[in-house]
Amino acid sequence: MNSKDICKKEKIKHIKSKLDFEKLKSDYFLMKIFDIMKKNKSLEIMKYNKKLQKRLNLTINDYIKYSQLNTTIEIELKLENNKYGNFINISEKDKEYYHIYFDDSKKEIKRNYLEENEKVNIIKIIIDYRIKNFKILFNYCRFITSISFKKFYRINIDDMSYMFSGCSSLKELNLSNFKTDNVTDMKYMFYECTTLNKLNLSSFITNNVTDMSYMFAGCSSLNKLNLSSFITNNVTNMSYMFAGCSSLNELNLSNFNTSKVIFMTYMFSGCSSLKKLNLSNFNTDNETDMYGMFRKCLLLNELNFPSFSPNNVTYLSTMFEGCSDELKKKIKKITKNED
Repeated sequence: MNSKDICKKEKIKHIKSKLDFEKLKSDYFLMKIFDIMKKNKSLEIMKYNKKLQKRLNLTINDYIKYSQLNTTIEIELKLENNKYGNFINISEKDKEYYHIYFDDSKKEIKRNYLEENEKVNIIKIIIDYRIKNFKILFNYCRFITSISFKKFYRINIDDMSYMFSGCSSLKELNLSNFKTDNVTDMKYMFYECTTLNKLNLSSFITNNVTDMSYMFAGCSSLNKLNLSSFITNNVTNMSYMFAGCSSLNELNLSNFNTSKVIFMTYMFSGCSSLKKLNLSNFNTDNETDMYGMFRKCLLLNELNFPSFSPNNVTYLSTMFEGCSDELKKKIKKITKNED
C-alpha cells in the first residue's frame, strides 16, 4: 500500500471515529459530519466518489442538503483605484463569520474597510453558514467596480433588501450562482446602481418575495431588463420599482402576477426611454394606489394594460402626468372619458 492510500485510509478512519453515522437523520449531526469532512478536504471528493459515499453511509442527497444549508459563500470584489472606506457592511456581532483576504494573500484581514493610500485590487470574502441575512451587505460601498459570487450553494438567505444599493461605481455584477429561494424582501436591492448597464437575473427564484419596492430605482444606465423568470405571486409592494430607470428601453414583465399587489405608486416613473410596455398579465383587482405610475414616461406610446380600470384606482389624473399627448388620448379612449 502506498503512502497516498494510507493517508486516505487514515482520513476515513478519522471521520468514522468522530460520529455515529446512524444518526444521519438529524441536521445537526449531518452538519458535524461535513464539517469534519471539510477539514479533511474530503467534502468535494465525497460528491463524486460513490465508493466513499457507500463507506461513509452518505448519499449525494446528503451532500446537496448540507450544501443548501451549511456551506460557505465566496465573493470576489474589484475596486476603484485610490479610494478608501467600507467595502462591505458587517455588524460587530457577526464579524467572526466573515473571512476577508486582500489580493493573493492567505492572511486573513480583520476589518471591512480600506485605509487611505492602501493599494488593493481584489478582495476575497468568505461568509460562514451562520449568516442568513444579506440586508445592506454592500449598501453605499461606492468604490466597488465588480462583484462576483464565486460559490453560492446555500438557499437559506432570507433578506436581500438594500444589498447593493448606492453602489454607484458598480459596472459588473455576476449573479449567475445566486440563490434566492427563501428571500422574502428585495426592496432597494439595486437602488441607485447608477453605472450598472446590464443585469442578468435569470437564476433568481422570487416565489417568496413580498416587497420589491425601489428594487431597480435610480439605475439610470440600465438599458434592458428581462424579468420573465420572476414569480411575483406574493408581492404586495412594487412602488417605485423602476423609477428613474431613464435609459431603460426594453422591459420584459411577461410573467408578472400582480394579484396581491397593493402599491404601484410611481412604479415606472421617469422611464423616459421606454417606448412600449406589455402589462397584459397585470391584475389590478386589489390595487389601491397607482399615483404617478407612468409619470414622465416621455416616449411611451404603446401600453398594453387590459386589466386597467379607473374604478378601483385613486389619483387617476396623475398616473400619466408628463406622458405624450398620443398616450393620453389612448388612455381617455380606454377609460371612456373622452371630451
